[in-house]
Amino acid sequence: MGVIWKRYKVLGLTKAATQDDIKRVYRKLARKYHPDISKESNAEE
Repeated sequence: MGVIWKRYKVLGLTKAATQDDIKRVYRKLARKYHPDISKESNAEE
């Protein structure tokens, strides 16, 4: 399994994902784990 494929897997995407799909999912996860925005207790980890 290549490094690039692992990045897609972490984001929950397939290799067929478009650039817009990648950007949308990345931003969603960034907001989820950002300590200033997220209300989750594990956001700072």
